[in-house]
Amino acid sequence: MKYHIWKLGVVFTDNSFLYLAWYTTMSVLGHYNNFFFAAHLLDIAMGFKTLRTILSSVTHNGKQLVLTVGLLAVVVYLYTVVAFNFFRKFYNKSEDDDEPDMKCDDMMTCYLFHMYVGVRAGGGIGDEIEDPAGDPYEMYRIVFDITFFFFVIVILLAIIQGLIIDAFGELRDQQEQVREDMETKCFICGIGNDYFDTIPHGFETHTLQEHNLANYLFFLMYLINKDETEHTGQESYVWKMYQERCWDFFPAGDCFRKQYEDQLG
Repeated sequence: MKYHIWKLGVVFTDNSFLYLAWYTTMSVLGHYNNFFFAAHLLDIAMGFKTLRTILSSVTHNGKQLVLTVGLLAVVVYLYTVVAFNFFRKFYNKSEDDDEPDMKCDDMMTCYLFHMYVGVRAGGGIGDEIEDPAGDPYEMYRIVFDITFFFFVIVILLAIIQGLIIDAFGELRDQQEQVREDMETKCFICGIGNDYFDTIPHGFETHTLQEHNLANYLFFLMYLINKDETEHTGQESYVWKMYQERCWDFFPAGDCFRKQYEDQLG
């Protein structure tokens, strides 16, 4: 029973299952409104490994990204408080006899204006409100505009972009390292191909016959589906380590050829 609950948890948290469930949901909804079929175009991202890496880079540093966005929201709110109390007149643009554009009429409107317009503006909030030239608050506005640009646009937005770019580079390097290790090292024992290739097809023979990854997977599946009361001594040992997610039963750094050479030595 415990195993079946664990298996259901694995299934319902698996990314592939969640993606297919979402895909199926969009397909069903598409029969009621063709608009939902447009979501299937995102399938192109799943067909290319590079695009999957790009998508993963957004979620790889998810915690840091969320915290940084939260800090950005707090900093913008602090600037909103200052603007609402001291610089509100610069936000209510009006030309000739037109009705004033009340961008900062209340705190909520003012905050949304700073988040939506100020953060997106290349030069900060100062590009979107009235020029303070000749106003008694001119010097204060200059400090306000420059610090907003520096802290929000230059620092915080750059940190958010940097987290995504660094995550993409890290994931790409990890994939390259995994690919290189799979091609040059035995996955089971970790011994490099230069050790086995002193004889023809040595590494290929080793990974197919001695340390075949599929055989290890089959053995683990055999233990998972076998009743624990029927396990042999060795099977009980491996099963216990597997449940603890301890992989010491893998012959790391060891193989039959090495044992044979040690005996001869």
